[in-house]
Amino acid sequence: MTMTAEQATQFADVFDRLVTGVEQVLLGKHHVIRMSFTALLSGGHLLLEDVPGTGKTSLARAIAQSVRGTSNRVQFTPDLLPGDITGVSIYDQRSGAFEFHRGPVFANIVLADEINRASPKTQAALLEVMEEGQITVDGVTHPVAAPFMVIATQNPIEQAGTYRLPEAQLDRFIMKASIGYPDHASTIRILEGAGQRAHEVIVPPVVSAATVVELAALARTVYVDATINDYVARLIDGTRTSSEVRLGVSVRGALALIRTAKTLAAANGRHYVVPDDVKELADAVLAHRLVLDPEAEFDGVTASSVIARVLIETPPPSDRQAA
Repeated sequence: MTMTAEQATQFADVFDRLVTGVEQVLLGKHHVIRMSFTALLSGGHLLLEDVPGTGKTSLARAIAQSVRGTSNRVQFTPDLLPGDITGVSIYDQRSGAFEFHRGPVFANIVLADEINRASPKTQAALLEVMEEGQITVDGVTHPVAAPFMVIATQNPIEQAGTYRLPEAQLDRFIMKASIGYPDHASTIRILEGAGQRAHEVIVPPVVSAATVVELAALARTVYVDATINDYVARLIDGTRTSSEVRLGVSVRGALALIRTAKTLAAANGRHYVVPDDVKELADAVLAHRLVLDPEAEFDGVTASSVIARVLIETPPPSDRQAA
């Protein structure tokens, strides 16, 4: 079944209401809020790389409130253990059996704050749940809630006492974004509301968690023409053959670009994907998956600049071909 034009219009209406609600908390950040909900409705996870005090925690909490879901925040530290995230089995003397106590990962929205401060072993505790939506403890599998989304944050400036996220972990984030500082007008509005703390602002729910699951399933039915698939494949090949890249985008990355392009098309009121959807998402979805050549990094080359060059060098299909 393919999404109809009427369904696309309804999807866009709900999407806009979700974004408008969160904008009450995160002023002047329309684009990053749209990207966050695109990640959520694509069934993926979001990595926010930004300096402290830009509203990363407020964004995660507001998203959870807008979809009437549960949220948990985990402060990652060097002494955090995997069981502190997933949960542990504790022996119950009365019943004579082990009883599983759920960890904070059992929520709709999980904020992994400063994820790169935890050890690689603790970071790896999220790999299974981010990919398969389940946790395995002592050989027993426990499914997590649906929808499920991890919003992880890391500070790009302070690297002391941190552990760099491995490529396998980065590849599980459907996109990476940065909130950034608000503009002048938004800063003034924030200062005018200084009497109310961010965590005191309640975002009214727009839809239920069950509706989010239905919207995500609907987004997957957006039509993708063969020329769009060919365009994405050529973009991925471009990252792999670049002389500045040691490791190009994986197949998971290519699938992520198609999935998010479908969601973005529906959010824009279309039941089909156009090349501009792919272009708009390419940097957010692909850049963090690249491993640059050390010499290229030394020369100041960035993953974003590589993606920008690949987009220029890869001709897209015409809208008429893609429609």
